[in-house]
Amino acid sequence: MALPAFNLPPAVSLVEVGPRDGLQNESAVLDSQTRCQFARKLAACGLKRIEAGAFVHPRRVPQMADSDQVLRGLAQDTGVSWSVLVPNRQGLDAAIAAGAREIAVFAAASETFSQHNIHCGIAESIERFRDVVEPAVAEGLEVRGYVSCVMGCPYEGPVDPQTVTRVCTQLIDLGCYQISLGDTIGVGAPLQTRKLIDRLLSLVPAGQLAVHFHDTYGQALANILAALQAGITTIDSSVAGLGGCPYARGASGNVATEDVVYMLNGLGIEHGVDLEKLIEAGRDICKILDRPVMSKVSLASIRTPDPNPQSGSD
Repeated sequence: MALPAFNLPPAVSLVEVGPRDGLQNESAVLDSQTRCQFARKLAACGLKRIEAGAFVHPRRVPQMADSDQVLRGLAQDTGVSWSVLVPNRQGLDAAIAAGAREIAVFAAASETFSQHNIHCGIAESIERFRDVVEPAVAEGLEVRGYVSCVMGCPYEGPVDPQTVTRVCTQLIDLGCYQISLGDTIGVGAPLQTRKLIDRLLSLVPAGQLAVHFHDTYGQALANILAALQAGITTIDSSVAGLGGCPYARGASGNVATEDVVYMLNGLGIEHGVDLEKLIEAGRDICKILDRPVMSKVSLASIRTPDPNPQSGSD
């Protein structure tokens, strides 16, 4: 039972972004079979919404090469919504051919970040996405929109909330069923989060918003709690804290799904995820990637030998 003083929702939906947003920012490049196995392990934890890959050019993002094979390999797995990132019409056509039923487009609330990330300004990006979103919706696909740098930009500093609002509403007008608000460099704090969400909720229903926090300054869980208190019920996270922003110095990556689940457990909020299985899945993928687990919950649950074992004699 949720604590009434916090005015929290009884249940939330978790969007696991590790197989896409997580892996695409890791140095190691995994084959499609390993990526499929990773995604299935996450589904076995109870996660129902998982990003499976991205239909981007393999020269730009080699970690997402063969996403068509990944998606085809997961197609028979029912009960899970496998989404893929699609940057243009060519990517959309390839995603549909691979069996995609949900796609995502990626905009930014910063002109400079947009230029660095997708090589065009905000206004041009919205027009580009029109050629993706409208035919996707016509084909019966669900389309999710991401807006990065909603709290701050590595090039421009603080971002105007009015710009965030404009980009979000433009994506919804195009046909996106939900907008994920990305604190791409992890600079946001709870009061800033609450003010931005309250502003958006004056124009957009809470069900059409999600939050996507990076933990650079250790504020991700606090920001998620502020979002929950504002009425948001969809949270993006990445198992083991995989990923990060390649343009942000010191960015430590996405908030770890294990840490989010642990907090939700403590708040009495339903989510449907098995924490022990999730911890195991995070450790397994980090072994494959040869990188440390960034989840504090996972690290805290490792059993260390007793430094002063009983010898059996007095």
